[in-house]
Amino acid sequence: MIRRLNIYFREMFPLIPRFLLGAIVFGEIYFMVLLNYGIVHFNIGIQEFVGAYTVFAFYMYLRVADDFKDYETDKRLFPNRALPSGKVNKRDLIVACTLAQVIAFILNVLYMNNTAFFLFLYGYGFLMSQWFFQRHKIQPNLPLALVTHNPVQIIINLYIISFTCVKYKLYPFTYITFLVLWTLYFPSLIWEISRKIRAPREETEYVTYSKLFGYEKATRFVMILTLTDIITNIILVWNLNKISVVAFIGIVSWMTIKFLQYIKDPYQYKIVEKVERYTYIQETLMLLTVAIYLMIGKI
Repeated sequence: MIRRLNIYFREMFPLIPRFLLGAIVFGEIYFMVLLNYGIVHFNIGIQEFVGAYTVFAFYMYLRVADDFKDYETDKRLFPNRALPSGKVNKRDLIVACTLAQVIAFILNVLYMNNTAFFLFLYGYGFLMSQWFFQRHKIQPNLPLALVTHNPVQIIINLYIISFTCVKYKLYPFTYITFLVLWTLYFPSLIWEISRKIRAPREETEYVTYSKLFGYEKATRFVMILTLTDIITNIILVWNLNKISVVAFIGIVSWMTIKFLQYIKDPYQYKIVEKVERYTYIQETLMLLTVAIYLMIGKI
């Protein structure tokens, strides 16, 4: 079983990079809330580790649940993936994923201050894994799947924000928490749509947004989301680092050009590749903004 799981995690969910992702997501939201509230003295301990682990474990749950949900489809369209190819079996994944979630549950009960939000997060994740008990309606409807499943990132953000506000006794209902709630949701939404935009001759039986709405409309919609997202970023870093503001304007200008070029000629590159590069740069800038502020203060 260990050998089979090693194959699965290497191909579908690399453990170390995904744990680092969990820590980055947790840390970015945690520090963005605190710094925008003017908190510069931090009490970091086991709770922050538990929070980062919880994000990691929940991402694992979503990955495995998606593989289970899409098993029959993947056997037809992606037969070389770990689960449909038989490199790993469902029992292996159930054992590994259950262990990770049990650890997350125990750690949250023992150490965290927002158990209700933890339960809400996993409750939503469970409903997602069951297609909200409306599989016959949601599975064939790509936009409906998006609006029911993609908001899970908002709930992850809410889990982190709730912990931070409770720990530092912060009033939770402010424009700061509202913006932070959205700041990591937009990138996931943008990526989710972008990966399902293809040039006309690249379409297959796989349902994409470009097949439903045309690649031009789908790309314009993602461009609007990207511009909206960068506005939330700029507001959050405005009082922390003006150089970051300039950098955000620079990268969103580059990404806008790429969107417009793709609309003119969708065969020159896959738009999701540019979106991924943009997102990595964007999130790196957010992390650098936090790190620089912690080291030398406001710029």
